[in-house]
Amino acid sequence: MTTQEAENVKEVKLDFDAECPSCSASIEFNPITGRLTCPYCGFETEIAVPEKEEGKVAQEMDFTKAEERGNFNWGVEKKTVICEACAAETIYDALQVADSCPYCGSNQVMEASARNTLAPNGVCTFEVTDKQAGENFHKWIKGKWFTPKAAKNSAKPDSFQGVYLPYWTFDTKTSSRYSAKYGRHRTVTDKDGKTHTETDWYRTTGFYQEFIDDHLVSATTRYDRNMMRKIEPFNLLNNKSYKPEYVAGFLSERYSIGLQDGWGQAQREINHHLNMQIKSKIRRENRADVVSNLQFSTTHDDITYKYLMLPIWLSSFRYKNKIYRFMVNGQTGQVGGDAPISPIRVTITVLVSLIVIACIYYFFMTE
Repeated sequence: MTTQEAENVKEVKLDFDAECPSCSASIEFNPITGRLTCPYCGFETEIAVPEKEEGKVAQEMDFTKAEERGNFNWGVEKKTVICEACAAETIYDALQVADSCPYCGSNQVMEASARNTLAPNGVCTFEVTDKQAGENFHKWIKGKWFTPKAAKNSAKPDSFQGVYLPYWTFDTKTSSRYSAKYGRHRTVTDKDGKTHTETDWYRTTGFYQEFIDDHLVSATTRYDRNMMRKIEPFNLLNNKSYKPEYVAGFLSERYSIGLQDGWGQAQREINHHLNMQIKSKIRRENRADVVSNLQFSTTHDDITYKYLMLPIWLSSFRYKNKIYRFMVNGQTGQVGGDAPISPIRVTITVLVSLIVIACIYYFFMTE
């Protein structure tokens, strides 16, 4: 994103007025209606979109022209924010880009850009409410076989916090030249009448192309990555061109993993994907049973990226003096997180499995 584009986003944010014209409270984005709503008096208003921007989604940005590529590791830094409504000064974590004033309740939407950061160019808005997130949580924990019944019955999520987390998406045209060995199995009968499998090996070379669309990479280091994977995927096609009104009433976080490191992570994951795709191609084209010693080199062309803010509900619950955290996808309602495990249930399951295996073994041995 160019400096001029970043400044344009900055100007839009500064022009945003989150005050309810009816009661002067802070208005928030409502996931159900897609409007700005006052939680106190019920006032609602459409999010104004210029005619030329109707239906506009986040645009792909040229990776080679990005000015700021480094990480933005602000985790321990703080900044002072002045509330425009009541002039109160509040200290915030520097990665936090949206919040409400603790004194008057006014939504404090910070600037999307800073001198040494990129600004988001797209947002996938919340489609699941905190109430729906709670309902999905209860379904999720009741389906956990190893979780104690007492935990399932007593687990009540703390108040949900809606957060927009930063993600990079990458598009790239990949071209890969490869070499490998593939094998075809055949059954051989020896002189004693016993059969065994032998493999005939052949060498092959080739060329593979694939367009990678919207490869998703998390741009935050704050949250458990394994937990975040459990709530994916997101519907990335259902994004909107960034406007500050869409994040009103929610927390947002600037990226801490920069564009360059994000692309490095994407390359490693894309490389793993290409490895599987090329092996599948070799097996299919050569009617092979196995592929070995695959080596390939890949070039990436026309690399583009988007910097998206994706919606997540965060919460936790307490069981036996221990806190268990979980997340809910703000688009799909998918739940991921930690849950208590009952050692007794695990032991019973293992014993039952061993008994079943022993019975099956006994049945076949006595045939």
